[in-house]
Amino acid sequence: MRTAFLETLFELAKADPRIVFLTGDLGFSVVEPFQRELPAQFVNAGVAEQNMTGIAAGMALSGKIALTYSIANFPTLRCLEHVRNDVCYHEANVKIVAVGGGFAYGALGASHHATEELGVMRMMPGMVVVAPADPIEARAATRAIVAHPGPCYIRLGKAGEPNVHSGPIDFELGRAIRLREGSDLTLISTGSMLKAAMGVAASLAEGGVEARVLSMHTLKPLDSEAVLAAARETGALLTLEQHSVIGGLGSAVAEVLAEAPGPRHIPFRRIGLPSAFSPRVGSQQYLEAQNGLDEASILRSAEELLQQR
Repeated sequence: MRTAFLETLFELAKADPRIVFLTGDLGFSVVEPFQRELPAQFVNAGVAEQNMTGIAAGMALSGKIALTYSIANFPTLRCLEHVRNDVCYHEANVKIVAVGGGFAYGALGASHHATEELGVMRMMPGMVVVAPADPIEARAATRAIVAHPGPCYIRLGKAGEPNVHSGPIDFELGRAIRLREGSDLTLISTGSMLKAAMGVAASLAEGGVEARVLSMHTLKPLDSEAVLAAARETGALLTLEQHSVIGGLGSAVAEVLAEAPGPRHIPFRRIGLPSAFSPRVGSQQYLEAQNGLDEASILRSAEELLQQR
């Protein structure tokens, strides 16, 4: 996803001199072409994310489209006050780009586990929050946030993620993508969990259960119509996210269901992380399995949820 983002941004920046890329001294195995060919649109702010955010806000208020870039926790949680007061309060045209969402940097420990920032960014006034699922969504999301006239946060993976979509997609901020039809259950995923969602749906189909799969690439604004249609038409919902169950996709879907008209209750479960630091370090796949985010664990949760119908 990281490479898809950078390649797409480079194409856009060559055509639009307003686009400026600010890095917190990160990405120097992949950002050199941008730095070399567009030096007037490239800023290395150093390991000073608060300053980077302030610079980006100032440039945006001067007519630029500014993108800040670092490992997920650093351009968000480390400089949250600057994001809130400099970017959001002034409705500045700043795009916060986070690489390594969830457990992508799992071996580096809790300081590099980005498992709360989606919820934090959702709370920022005026902030659009996007978590693409694969390189295809990442390319489309990059174009969408650059075109959007205001604050955006985009959470990327790290590198090497496979394409989940088999072809071109119809991508629009705030509108979920339906990858699979189904009437027995809906799996709603965000970010890198889409591959697991599709795998679980395929396993369920072997047992005669048809699961709808939605890629909820935009957490804010959330596609509430897709959520309510899934609740109405499939009768059970399971959310999947590599993020705390507090504040992220599961919370957003629960809010929609809680405020929906009518007394009907449907089986609903959030699959995510507890509100706790991971006591383990290791690869992303290892930490997914340790936290019930692997396909086998999700499949068991889906089967348990179906029994509640």
